[in-house]
Amino acid sequence: MEKKSILIVDDDKDILQTLKNILQQKGYSVETAETGREAMENSETRFFNLVLLDINLPDMEGVQLLTSMHRETPRMMKIMITGQPSLENTLKALNLGADAYIVKPVMPDKLLEVVEEKLREQEEAENMSEEKVKDWIETRIRKMDRKRELCA
Repeated sequence: MEKKSILIVDDDKDILQTLKNILQQKGYSVETAETGREAMENSETRFFNLVLLDINLPDMEGVQLLTSMHRETPRMMKIMITGQPSLENTLKALNLGADAYIVKPVMPDKLLEVVEEKLREQEEAENMSEEKVKDWIETRIRKMDRKRELCA
């Protein structure tokens, strides 16, 4: 099975390291970034299946980064993390493309549950897309075969 890659974006080094350790213990490939700019540079050079994104970053708001990442890499799952939850922030993040919203302090079991669920959803969507393409091709082949039979 392919190793899933995750990018964690948070300006708190302790949180970055804790989240990284939790995810690496489960076999994920994990990169970190402390700023929005660093996160964008990382995502331009490598595909990440999922990003864990703090809502408050030193160089930009997390929702700005979320918007950019959603536009640039819509297939990547995006999970917002915040220590200052509000209904307004939650709705804004979800409306701008976040796939989930987690409140700090992040409990390891809850983090893994949400990450695994979102990666499963991503995989299902990709498989569904492959199935649709396969069905489309098979339908076109059948139509071409019928046309050949009618012309013969």
